Order: sequence, then structure tokens, then C-alpha cells
Amino acid sequence: MNKFRTRLLIALITLIISVLVGLGILLGQLFKSYYLQSFNERLKIEKNLLGTYIEEHGGVSSFKQQDVLKISDMLNVRATITDQHGNILYDSGEFNDLSSTGLKKIIDDVVKKKIVKEARLEEGDGYDLHYYWKALTKDGQKEGYIFLSTKTDELNQAYGQIWWILSISLGIALIMILYLAIRITSRYTKPIEEATTVAIELAKGNYRARTSNSKMAETGMLETAINQLANNLQKMVKTQEMQQDRLTALIENIGAGLILIDSRGMINLINKGYIEIFQVNPNEYLNQLYYEVIEQKEICQLVAEVFRTEQKVRNQLLIPLQIERRYFDVYGVPIIGSNHVWKGVLLVFHDITEMKKLEQMRKDFVANVSHEIKTPVTSIKGFAETLMDGAMNNKETLEAFLSIILKESDRLQSLIQDLLELSKIEQQGFQLNLQQVDLNDLLHEVVTLLIGKAQAKNIHLELTTNGIPVRIKGDLDRLKQVFINIVSNAINYTPADGYVTVSVRDLGDLAQVLVKDSGVGIEKEEIPRIFERFYRVDRARSRDSGGTGLGLAIVKHLIEAHHGNIHVRSEVGKGSEFIIELKKQ
Repeated sequence: MNKFRTRLLIALITLIISVLVGLGILLGQLFKSYYLQSFNERLKIEKNLLGTYIEEHGGVSSFKQQDVLKISDMLNVRATITDQHGNILYDSGEFNDLSSTGLKKIIDDVVKKKIVKEARLEEGDGYDLHYYWKALTKDGQKEGYIFLSTKTDELNQAYGQIWWILSISLGIALIMILYLAIRITSRYTKPIEEATTVAIELAKGNYRARTSNSKMAETGMLETAINQLANNLQKMVKTQEMQQDRLTALIENIGAGLILIDSRGMINLINKGYIEIFQVNPNEYLNQLYYEVIEQKEICQLVAEVFRTEQKVRNQLLIPLQIERRYFDVYGVPIIGSNHVWKGVLLVFHDITEMKKLEQMRKDFVANVSHEIKTPVTSIKGFAETLMDGAMNNKETLEAFLSIILKESDRLQSLIQDLLELSKIEQQGFQLNLQQVDLNDLLHEVVTLLIGKAQAKNIHLELTTNGIPVRIKGDLDRLKQVFINIVSNAINYTPADGYVTVSVRDLGDLAQVLVKDSGVGIEKEEIPRIFERFYRVDRARSRDSGGTGLGLAIVKHLIEAHHGNIHVRSEVGKGSEFIIELKKQ
């Protein structure tokens, strides 16, 4: 902006100097013309007066040399009087020979009547000569001539004084005008500089820039408008940033994968959900054709269908991702702007794998419950029909069939009870009755309850503790249910003459219970599924043992309700070990 001020000041100075120089030249010429005119008029008047004086005082013959010298001194001119033939009678003779030669030539021209005017200007070396003459008469007869001549050196001196005065005057005027110009340019350009600086800052994105308030009415409106513009831009940017942050937060945390494809098929946007689901590099996707970077053909076909039909498309896709297969509910939506301008396609991926698993689990649960209930009901119905057909008359057959019916009824009752128990545990309002529990005493009581069952199979059941109480905060009845189920399973799946050991460890903030057996063991790939409902490693053996397939599911829920963990280590043919970890608090 300083360049603008400098250019403006230079332009003003140039204009002022040009005006002053032109004005000086004009004034100089005017003064020169006026002075020269006044000089010529004076000489003419003096010439006429002198001629009249000579004629009234006796003519040329009455004059003497002293009179001519006196007139020359008085008028500060060279006075020359000649006769009618041009002969010089009297001459003040103040000029050099060169001027005298010019005077003689003029006298000759006048006498010979070669000059009509009574004045002549001749330029000399460094000065000019002015000649004026008048014919002298006496009694109506021409008696001679009077010539007045003068140098213009005085005129040049006058010119010099005039130019000196003009130069000083114009110089002072120039200084004053320059001072005022600097003040005016500074006063008017400073607000413009500030406004320009603020405008540049606004263009750079600095919307906090403001101009200072000026008291000048001419620039005050500009500064007010600039400040108002900056304020409006700042508000607009804040609003835009807020909306952009909200939109970004919504897109990134929508809980679904999102991909935006423009009308040319180029990928413009992928959100964090899509990146996490498909484990892709955004740099390899953005600004690329969708069918070149998306590996799943089903997704490309869905996008192509949206482009072709310009309608919403929704499909459920099973997409393999690394080592697993996941279900997605995919929405393809065409983006159409104003005036029906095609903008592109928006794809939204909802992961419904868990929903599919739950749906499959529900189906399996219904099938398993139906199967488990069907077996005892069929048995009860079959034996009851057999008895009604006449077998009841045989006492031994009646007792055997009734014993089987009772056993199947107990099994059916146990299944219903476990289902109710599992449903109660899974309810949201389920609560534990927390109290201080000594695991050593609890496990001693569990072993005492199951020692008879173990002895019936000749299985050695042993509890190992170090005698120091291991207390936790938990529900006594629920924990007893957990350990009875685990120890009972260990006894059921351990062949005769085997062993089952229960041990307790104090790990500081954790209490660890280990139930180890020498049973049949579990396949490694089946271990993650043993806590599912109705899942059995050996279905035939489980039914023989009277299990419902819900025990470990109940155990897992109760352990998690205590904020604990349960792990299994097993090897086929060598037994299994269940590890339960419970927090003391």
C-alpha cells in the first residue's frame, strides 16, 4: 500500500510542479510583455515630449551639446540630434562604436525614408537595442531628427528580478502545497491502506481482522462496511465450521459403513466405519473408479443397478472378509440435485452379522427345545399307551414302565426348570444377593454334596486348599449352583476309576478356582461352543447322564454377572480343566 501512496504523491507533485512551472512561465511572459510595453510607451512619450520641447524652444539650432547630455542623463538614454540630411549635430555618445554604427545605419535609413515606423529593435551580443526617433520641424519645415536609443540590459535585470520573485513565490507555494498534499494523502490513504490490509487478511481467511474507526465521514462508511463484512464472514465461517463438524461427526460415527460415488463413478468419500469394516487404505480408494478398487462383485453390481435404474436399491449381502463371512444390509441411494441433475450414488453398509447369529441361535434354540422336549414326551406317551393297551395288568411291566415314565417326567421337569432359570438370569432386572463368601467353605460343601455321586463311579473327588480363607463378594446360592454344575459335569464325563480335583488359589485381587478331571476331553474346535445352549460334545452320553444342555450356559451367565471369567483347557482322552476367576470385590 505504500507504493500506492508513493505513486499518488508523485502524481500530485508532478501535477503541482507542472502547474506551477506553467503558471511561472505564463506570469513571466505576462510581466515581460507588460514591462516591455510600458518601456516602449515611456520611450515614445519621452520622444514626443522631447521633440515638442525642442520645437517650442527654438528648434535644433537653439540646442547645445550640454543640453543633449543633460537630457540623456535625465532619461537614461542616448540622445542624438541630426540635421535634415542625417548629419549628427549632437550626441551623448555613451555607446561603443558597434552601436554607433547601427545608429548611423538607422539614421541613413530614416533620412532616405526606408523606415516607416519610428521605432526599431536590434539584437546585439548579450543585449538588445531599442531605437526611437522623431522628425523636428520649425515653421512647418523639417529641421532635423532626434534619436533616442537605449540598451535592454536594464530590461534583462528587470526580467531577472521578476523571475527571482516568481521562483521564490512559486517555491514557497510548492513547499506549502507539498506539505498539504502529504497531509491530505496520508489522511485519505491511511484508511484505504487499512481497509486494503483487512481485505487481504479476509481473502487469506483471517476473519478476525478489523479496521480502526476513523472520524472522517468519507472513509468512515468504507471502514464500517469492511468491518461489517468481516463480522458477517466470521459468523458464516463459524456456522459453516459448526455444520461441517456436525456433518463429519455424523458421517464418521454413524455406526455404519458409508461410501460416496460421484456421477463419473469416482469415489469421493469413505467414512471410518467403512474403513474399519473392510480394512482398506483411504488413499487407495479416494478419487478412484469404484469398480477398480472394490473387490466384492456384489457391491459393484448393486452400484451399477443404482446407476442404471436411478432408484433406491436394498440388498442383504454375505461378504467374505479375511477369515470370516459377514452379513450386510446394503442401501444404494441415488443422489439427484436441483433440476434433476445426477450427482452420484451413496452406499450405506449396516453390519447385521450379530442379528443373523441371533436369528440362527433362536432357530437352533427352538429346534433344540422342541427336540429335547419331544423325546421325554414321546417316551411318556408311548409307555402310557402301552399300559392302557393291557400291559398294566402285568405288575412287573407296570412298575418298569411307571419307573421310566417318572424318569422322563423328572428329565422334562429339569429341562423346564433350567429354561426358566436361564430366562430369569438373562432378564435385565436380574440381581445378585451379594455377601461375603468363603470359597473354601463353599467348595467343601459342594464336594460333600457330590462325593456320593463320585463314589458311585469309583471316581476320586478331592478338594485342595492351603487352609487360608479366600473371601469374595458374591451370591452364595448362585456360586454354589455354578460349582455344583461344573463338578457334576466333570464327574459325568469322567470314566470309572478316574479323578476330579478342585483347587482354590488366592491371586491378590482375584480368586481362582480350578476343576480338573481325567475325563474324555473336548475337541479344540468345540471348546468355544460348549457354553452355547443345548450344545453337547457327546449327545448320547449327555442324555444318559440326564443333562439338558443348558447347564454351562447358565454357568457362563452367572460368572459374567459376578464380573468374572471362565476358561477351559482340554485335550481329547486326557481330561479337561475349567478355570474360574472371580473378583474379590
